[in-house]
Formats: sequence, structure tokens, C-alpha cells
Amino acid sequence: MARMRRKADLPVKDCATCGRPFAWRRKWARDWDEVRHCSDRCRRDARRRRSERLDDPASGR
Repeated sequence: MARMRRKADLPVKDCATCGRPFAWRRKWARDWDEVRHCSDRCRRDARRRRSERLDDPASGR
């Protein structure tokens, strides 16, 4: 059985949407390098913001 790690010893990233730090989770073990958002809500908000920005003609794109 693997040794327990303290939460302070786990790798940390900053969320791409809200900027808050979040720690490694076991369910992200295989794709930790690809995880960008701290929660499903931040992931949804990022998609919504991106689509609003693309739909807005005043954005200049």
C-alpha cells in the first residue's frame, strides 16, 4: 500500500479561469499535465466566456 502524503506535499496549479490554486487529486493522476481548471464550474465558465467573446462583434475578431 502506498504511503499517505500530506496535502501540503502535493503538486499545485493555478486555475486558468478563476486563478485560485488547486492541488493534485488522485482522479487526475493520468492527465495532471492537461488539467487546467479547478472545477467543472470553472471549465463551463471558460467555455461560455470563449463563446461569448467569439459571438460579440465588438470584440474586434
